[in-house]
Amino acid sequence: MVRTPSTMLPLGTAAPDFSLPNVDGRVLSLEDVVGERGTVVMFICNHCPFVKHVADQLAQLGRDYAPRGIGFVAISSNDVSAHPADSPEQMIHEAELRGYPFPYLYDETQEIARDYRAACTPDFFAFDAGRRLAYRGQLDGSRPGNGEPVNGADLRAALEALVAGTKPTEVQRPSLGCNIKWKPGQEPEYFVGA
Repeated sequence: MVRTPSTMLPLGTAAPDFSLPNVDGRVLSLEDVVGERGTVVMFICNHCPFVKHVADQLAQLGRDYAPRGIGFVAISSNDVSAHPADSPEQMIHEAELRGYPFPYLYDETQEIARDYRAACTPDFFAFDAGRRLAYRGQLDGSRPGNGEPVNGADLRAALEALVAGTKPTEVQRPSLGCNIKWKPGQEPEYFVGA
């Protein structure tokens, strides 16, 4: 498994819009998922061990913060021809298995991953009520096998700030995970290889 860090998109960046199919068949845009206090956009997939390691915490975050005005959406951008476990059909099963309380969208063209400069799974972006990037980086310090608890501490601290109407700390650590599985010849300029 290749350990790839997130690109750390500049804070203050406006949230790129999207229009992507959800596991329930509906096509959703950013407007459909934004929260009153902020919005979390997560790039995940089904097969990545880093995502599997934190998947239950992702579902818990959605349950904890959606009632407090935070919108959530997960997006899978992997090349499913090379990674069929990440196919839209398997995404339906994964969302049901994990009990994801948020939309799980499929980015077939990988355009949205490029718009967000997403690099890894999982990759987290939290936007404030004005849809400006307030946090990007790790969920917490846990990684498969390192013994640290999966508690979402870093992202939770950022969301607490957004709920309170304040800015999260600018001391933010990159996420780390498997690289997004780009289609051959479609790797973005910021992709550092696998």
